[in-house]
Amino acid sequence: MNYDALRHFADSWGLVVMAAVFLTLVAWPFLPGSARGNVRAATSIFEDEEPIDG
Repeated sequence: MNYDALRHFADSWGLVVMAAVFLTLVAWPFLPGSARGNVRAATSIFEDEEPIDG
């Protein structure tokens, strides 16, 4: 394959593949079964933190 053929392939099917991957990754957190994982990821930064005595 030469440069022009690879460029044409990347301009057409490469864009389709990248768009499909992007849409999949954007939609993944909104799937019905992912709520528990989302909450765990959102609160994971506080797992090793000690409570503040005030």
